[in-house]
Amino acid sequence: MEPIQKIEQSIVKKYRKEIWHRMIGGIKDYQLIMPGDKIAVCISGGKDSMLLAKCLQMLQRYTEIPFELEFLSMDPGYDELNRQMITDNAQRLGIPLTIFSSRIFEIVSNSGGNPCYLCARMRRGHLYAKAQELGCNKIALGHHFDDVIETTMMSMLYGAEIRTMMPKLPSTNFPGMEIIRPLYLVRERDILAWKRYNSLEFVRCGCPLSERTTVCEEQESGGSKRAMVKELIAGLRKDNPQVDINIFRSMHNVNLDTVLGYRQNGQTHSFLDGYPYGRTNAFLPDDKEKKEESPA
Repeated sequence: MEPIQKIEQSIVKKYRKEIWHRMIGGIKDYQLIMPGDKIAVCISGGKDSMLLAKCLQMLQRYTEIPFELEFLSMDPGYDELNRQMITDNAQRLGIPLTIFSSRIFEIVSNSGGNPCYLCARMRRGHLYAKAQELGCNKIALGHHFDDVIETTMMSMLYGAEIRTMMPKLPSTNFPGMEIIRPLYLVRERDILAWKRYNSLEFVRCGCPLSERTTVCEEQESGGSKRAMVKELIAGLRKDNPQVDINIFRSMHNVNLDTVLGYRQNGQTHSFLDGYPYGRTNAFLPDDKEKKEESPA
């Protein structure tokens, strides 16, 4: 059996339930792919985006829904080894990859601000522009189930708000463009198992700024907030194996009757807006002062 055939069979047979069915389920549940779509599959070189590319390539082959794919990888300033690894893995997986270059790492390293935030924004902008140039209306990213629940927890613990990573999202700066996340229901542990089963090695982190710390795709450095949240969820899972699923489901089951406030379409709402007895002015500061001054 050819290596590419072995990799493809591992997705639809050995990991059929864990990867293939969950990807198909996410695409159907969230209506991620529609007839006539032209999708730019963005490949960073890591395990998630490479698996995504292979899965969408196979889906295009098997499905009756007509859609097109462009496989894009932006080189923000990788060293030669990382760039070559991306090229070699694309060939090994049978992915017709287009690589284009930018100077993002160089610009970010001299920015003096938050390098990760700036890098993410610049990379996204370059990918949008390239996808638009190729006539694509959607960009597919490799975020998975664990990314979703970790983002949800991080927003609560560090952002003081309840929000999550959406399965699809329209672009605000590129009209007509949309982000989709087909691996939304696929767990990271199953992606890692697929990688090990096929003896694949992918780019872990090509950022030159990360060389000061040990960065590994299977066990992140303990210094990042995301790594700490990952460890927190793993600890909670020991007591309740369903805790990650419960976090995920909670974002599908928000009870607005029991939240203090929420934002929608740029407007802020309070539970008092629809409170049965209305808003009351019975205990304003002026009234309190008058009551305290009055004799007993």
